[in-house]
Amino acid sequence: MSDYERIEQVIRYVDAQFREQPSLEVLAEVAGLSVSHFHRMFHRWAGVPPKQFLKCLTAAEARRRLMSSESILASSLELGLSGSSRLHDLVVTLEGLSPGELKRGGEGLCIDWGFGESPFGVCSLAWTQRGICHLAFQEQKASGPLPPELLSQWPLATWRRKDAEAEARLERCFVGRANPGEPLRLWVQGTAFQVKVWRALLHIPEGRLSSYGKLAKAIGHPAAARALGSACGANPIAYLIPCHRVIRETGVVDAYRWGSTRKKALVAREAASELADRPEETRVRND
Repeated sequence: MSDYERIEQVIRYVDAQFREQPSLEVLAEVAGLSVSHFHRMFHRWAGVPPKQFLKCLTAAEARRRLMSSESILASSLELGLSGSSRLHDLVVTLEGLSPGELKRGGEGLCIDWGFGESPFGVCSLAWTQRGICHLAFQEQKASGPLPPELLSQWPLATWRRKDAEAEARLERCFVGRANPGEPLRLWVQGTAFQVKVWRALLHIPEGRLSSYGKLAKAIGHPAAARALGSACGANPIAYLIPCHRVIRETGVVDAYRWGSTRKKALVAREAASELADRPEETRVRND
């Protein structure tokens, strides 16, 4: 069993027993590990001890992060979406297909694809010379067939399976993205509104959160929170287009195309990473 599978077991147990505040010993048993091994596994995967990670799973902590992110996101979205300036260089760029490219359905296009491991489970990845066109978490094993969503998105394309290259590319997607001089390019198919939402999501920094309503307002569609949620659900490129960073105003973390447990793991791990980067005295005072 992978570290991530054990993390999922723990998150599900904590969700079911949130009133009990289970002890470290109980959670270690849920994960099928000794307490010491459980503690090391958590530190290896999350970068912080279990107690700090589990705090990042709470709705109260998510609400706090929503409030603390508000002014930063407002500035980032205003500058980034206007095209006049940016607070920082994005490490991911996004291009939408033209209407003609959409109509052709991939005819004459050869797409490379494969499976690989990520910190959040098995992923399928597909790419062309234009950029990454698909990244999805998969419940099937990495030896499975071409995912059906790829066939539906690109029905007339031809396919070349390259698992080894997919594994290397996924390593960069999840670990080595911080290279502004060589951004990851995304090439996506969607409506004009969907592409606008996906571009806005790129401006939510790691460790920050937004709500559906606030993001809808920021992109100039204040009454379109529901449509924005649907656009997040149609996101063809998991993680790199960070729809997991959009949650409810109440702090509830759910409604994720690849499962609410995985969304909680993504949000909590990013929050834990920010926590681990804080100076020790600040971390002790605030925890």
